[in-house]
Amino acid sequence: MPKHRYLHLDVFTDQAFTGNQLAVFPDGRGIDGALMQRIANEMAFSETTFVLPADDAGTDARMRIFTPLRELPIAGHPTVGTTFALAHEGVIEAGRDRFVFGLGVGPTSVTLEWDGDRLAFAWMRQPVPEFGPALHDVAAVAAALGVDAADIAATGLPPERASAGLPILFVPLASRAAVDRAWLDAARMGAVFEGAGMEPTAVFVFTQEPGSDGATAYSRMFAPMFGIPEDPATGGASGPLGCYLLRHGAVSRNAARALLSLQGAKMGRPSRIHMDVASDADGAVTQVRVGGRAVLVAEGTLLV
Repeated sequence: MPKHRYLHLDVFTDQAFTGNQLAVFPDGRGIDGALMQRIANEMAFSETTFVLPADDAGTDARMRIFTPLRELPIAGHPTVGTTFALAHEGVIEAGRDRFVFGLGVGPTSVTLEWDGDRLAFAWMRQPVPEFGPALHDVAAVAAALGVDAADIAATGLPPERASAGLPILFVPLASRAAVDRAWLDAARMGAVFEGAGMEPTAVFVFTQEPGSDGATAYSRMFAPMFGIPEDPATGGASGPLGCYLLRHGAVSRNAARALLSLQGAKMGRPSRIHMDVASDADGAVTQVRVGGRAVLVAEGTLLV
């Protein structure tokens, strides 16, 4: 009987039972794509990853990422978490400063920070996101999220789509209370997307209302089309979030180099996602990084 070992990590946290859960199969050889999808559905985490030998020049390993319903070309919490898993396994040797994954969007580098022989932090480099369109029917967007139109309008910022490999609709809200009240009505939001001539996407709500936690943004993410009703931490949305804030003047160029999103708090799984958005004097984004920590929670063997 085949046996496939996996690691269970909590990502974008350094405390077990918080952050975003991830299953990592450090040796995905012998598992075909159809079985990977079935395994991800069985695990029922936001994502499950499978590490394979590198097949592109300039990469160290290939990684495939699956939600319970589909494969993704790129995602942040799986990339950061898998980096920690491979460091635990010794695949990434202590002290190494860079590791490159082959993802569906191409080579993706991760910069590593160590505390002795223990990986302490990982920074994932992301593509510069593409923006547009914005959604102008604020009342319809608000209704689909169960909030008031004033909760959006008061921010002075638009609901707008951005993509760094995976399109996401960003919806600003005026307060943390509004973020906590939000819940996605997929059918109503689907009608909003259809009316705007857009394909349905995940929806990321956030506020810049400050709190004692020091977060730049307090956020939640809904992605039912991926089999994820709510995601505790979304690294693939966090880079575009930082770029969105810079693009609309919600943060300064200097402040964009050290942003923090607190996500998952409403779920009882707080996640701290760091963002570093560099730009030139004309405001053009030149580099996007998302970073964080992860903690190993469990190990197991799948018998399939």
